This record gives sequence, C-alpha cells and structure tokens, in this order.
Amino acid sequence: MGSQAPAAAGGGQTQRTQYPYVTGTSVIALKYKDGVIMACDTGASYGSTLRYKSVERIKAVGKHSLIGASGEFSDFQEILRYLDELTLSDHMWDDGNSLGPKEIHSYLTRVMYNRRNKFDPLWNSLVLGGVKKGPKGDEKYLGMVNMIGTHFEENHIATGFGNHLAIPILRAEWREDMTFEEAVKLVEKCLLVLLYRDRSSINKFQIAKITTEGSTIYPPYSLKTYWGFSHFENPAQGAVGSW
Repeated sequence: MGSQAPAAAGGGQTQRTQYPYVTGTSVIALKYKDGVIMACDTGASYGSTLRYKSVERIKAVGKHSLIGASGEFSDFQEILRYLDELTLSDHMWDDGNSLGPKEIHSYLTRVMYNRRNKFDPLWNSLVLGGVKKGPKGDEKYLGMVNMIGTHFEENHIATGFGNHLAIPILRAEWREDMTFEEAVKLVEKCLLVLLYRDRSSINKFQIAKITTEGSTIYPPYSLKTYWGFSHFENPAQGAVGSW
C-alpha cells in the first residue's frame, strides 16, 4: 500500500496506491474476567471476491499484547513489521521491562496519524488488547485505532461491519466478570450475526485470548448455521420497489 510506483512514461512523477485491494472484515474483542478475548474470520476479499480463505488476522505482539486488523492485509503486514522492529528494540534494552498493550497502542496511534498526514494512510482498523501487571495488579487493556488515527479505549470493540451489528449485542450482554466460556459464547453470537449479514464474512473463525500467563491463538473452526429463516428464503418480500 505505502509503496511508490512509477507513473506513466513522460509523467516524471510518482503515484501512491490509495485504494485497498485485499481486505479482511470485522474484528470482535472484549475484556473478560481473566484477560482479553479477540476473534475474527479468516477470509480476505479481493475486491468483492472472497479470494483467500485461510488468512490469519490476529497476531501476538511481544509478551503482553494481541493485535487484530480489519482492512488492507498488506498494510497489516507492514504494521507487523513495524511492531517486530519495536519489540526487538525494546528487548535489546535488556532492562527487565517490556512494552505493554497501552504503550503499543499509543505507538500505533502515532504511526496511523503520521501516515494519514502524509496522505499515504495504512488502510486498517486495528484492535490492540492485552494484560500486564501494574501498580494495581493485573491491568487489562483494550483499544482501537483506525486509518486516520482516531483512537479510543473500551471494554468491548468491534470494527468494520461489526461496528454496526455487533456493538448493540455487546452493549446488552457484556459483563466485566464474564468467564472465558461466557466470553466465547458472546463472541460467537456476534460472529454468527456477521456471518448472516456481512457478505465478506466466511464460516471459518479464529479466537485468541491473552492473560497474565500469555497469549493463545486457537485453530480456526466453523459455527453451526441455520439458513431456513423465511426472510432468508425471500428477502425481497414486502420490500417497496424491489425486483
């Protein structure tokens, strides 16, 4: 995305790609009793075509954090390269400390805003979650930042289409004292709604968690679906002006 390509012969200028091509859809994340859980599907669309079915969009960052990404996948790969350099530099200090999720989220907000100001944005919405011991014990952190640098911290987050369809469910059913099993059920409910309503979603999902013991990214799996609802069989019935 950020690479420069030669313009047409005789132009003498350079052009930047300003449109996302291979993209991933929503990421769902929430805090639960012991840490943070994050989930998304493994599909990546080439335009409107679901071209890739086994793309992992959740990665561990350092010892204390997980990152998930919607949007352009090549830009996400570039961001992961930035984070590899950041964590390596931090490790080389060898001072007994390591970057936590709050510091990494702050770093990502500066990266995204900097690229936006260059009119060469990284076309992603990033979710950063983690757990690190602090002065008040284990501190859970969950934040997001989008392609123009807008960022916030929240107890539950959904990007992409999930920002419209999953957030109402999370607001109604999320609890701070949820167990991991309850958190998985809530996340799966959101993923199922997105599978039914988001054309870019596929029925192959990956869940990850992070606690004080470290991060775990589970193998992809599918959810049981039911497509016999009457509105699925004839979605245009009763719609004014439809075919």
